[in-house]
Amino acid sequence: MSAKRTAEPVRCAWASNELSIRYHDEEWGVPVHDDRTFFEFLILEGAQAGLSWNTILNKRDNYRRAFDRFDPKRVAQYDQSKVAELLSDPGIVRNKLKVVSAVENAKAFLRVQQEFGSFDRYIWQFVGGQPRVNRWRSLRQLPARTPESDAMSKDLKKRGFKFVGSTILYAFMQATGMVNDHVITCFRYKAFAHQRS
Repeated sequence: MSAKRTAEPVRCAWASNELSIRYHDEEWGVPVHDDRTFFEFLILEGAQAGLSWNTILNKRDNYRRAFDRFDPKRVAQYDQSKVAELLSDPGIVRNKLKVVSAVENAKAFLRVQQEFGSFDRYIWQFVGGQPRVNRWRSLRQLPARTPESDAMSKDLKKRGFKFVGSTILYAFMQATGMVNDHVITCFRYKAFAHQRS
């Protein structure tokens, strides 16, 4: 007796293993308005530079543990001994520039919260407060950067953030739902095509 198998939904092709499929289906492209989640993605996208996103997804729980669940107030207080401890932690990417930048980014993040009331209020201004909805037929069409990510990168750098190049920030925008880059055949595309943040 053969059981009927439920057909797998069509997804963006990069979601190819259990972890990336769960991330794609539940998080990627969902508009974020929680400051701690924004801080998490700033740290993770910066850590990903030069590596695969799967590497970071595999280390994500370790990052949450190592960086106090991405509490920017706590991370901003890390001293040299804490940085040394992080650099000996095999559960994260042990790159000194990336670890030190996480601490500096936490300080800059707190300054933005102080100035704007929340990081959320600050960051969404780069897309006019609403997700940009694209209509890509293939992943090959996705840009690596846009005028919005260029402007965001320039402003964040001016505010003291590190590892915030335009390409890193475009990935950050995709992750946090500031842009819907699911291909139009993906089952998640329609969920966001008409959504307002």
